[in-house]
Amino acid sequence: TPRRPARVESANFAFLGEPDLALALGKKGTSTDLRMYDRKEGGVLRTYVAPAGFPEKIQPLLQAVNMAESAILYVSALDRFAGEQIIALDTVGVKTGILCRSESVDPGMLEDAVRGTVVGGYARAEPDGLRAAVSSIKSRPTGGPARVVADHVFDVKSVGTVVLGRVVSGSVRQHDALKIVPGGADALVRSIQMHDDPVPEASAPARVGLAVKTSGAVQRGDMLCSGELPPTVSSARLDFEPSRYYRGSLKEGLTCVAVCGLQARAARIASLDPFALEFDRPIAYAGETVAVLRPESSPVRIAGGGRIAGA
Repeated sequence: TPRRPARVESANFAFLGEPDLALALGKKGTSTDLRMYDRKEGGVLRTYVAPAGFPEKIQPLLQAVNMAESAILYVSALDRFAGEQIIALDTVGVKTGILCRSESVDPGMLEDAVRGTVVGGYARAEPDGLRAAVSSIKSRPTGGPARVVADHVFDVKSVGTVVLGRVVSGSVRQHDALKIVPGGADALVRSIQMHDDPVPEASAPARVGLAVKTSGAVQRGDMLCSGELPPTVSSARLDFEPSRYYRGSLKEGLTCVAVCGLQARAARIASLDPFALEFDRPIAYAGETVAVLRPESSPVRIAGGGRIAGA
């Protein structure tokens, strides 16, 4: 009987700041507008995602933050982009993380900038102490039905569709029959890999590569699910909390971008009181914060966010 491989623990970080620092933490992997680094060490597979498309675009920042349970924020300058990173972490609610800075950043001014946000509760570390700092952060398994959120999708010759993503709850196993939401297509798991190693199953919060046979397309933000499916909505009322740093005005009929997990949708503000959005395409909702973005605004492009009321 083949020996069952040892279970690998996983930890996923958003890495915000100087990307060269991430090379000290992990080997560079998939690189698009989201750039991945990972390292397997001491039985733990740690993955770091950096929003390579930011600051030119704001959406990759929110998506990177939504891909992680914890964050590393390196501040090299107290500018508008550092501010947007702090706001993104606070809007999504990433409560565990590490804050570090360059020598040129005044520590008192940085503490003032993060006070009252989730970043204020992060551990402090020097850049050369990041590896030791991340080793103290542990992820907790999440039970429930299997849900894998796709962040990259490829068609590979002789393999078929390959989905890269994170198991956000439950466990996914080889030969599982899953549903893709939103959309409702079927997906059969042909094989699973973690850190390029084949495994028979993977549990939350593992990062995986799935070779799947599907009856429809898969795109970033889609969830591959078993059991009870998360609801799909085309419009929603939010428990909206405006960002105190946003300088623009919001009004009914205004267009925006809504980011829910890794799903980015063009949206329209249908109502201000209560705050409600209409999406150009449906989203699958599993309790995440919906961030409301105004990409053309300055200096801050994050208008606020909130969870879908009653969901």
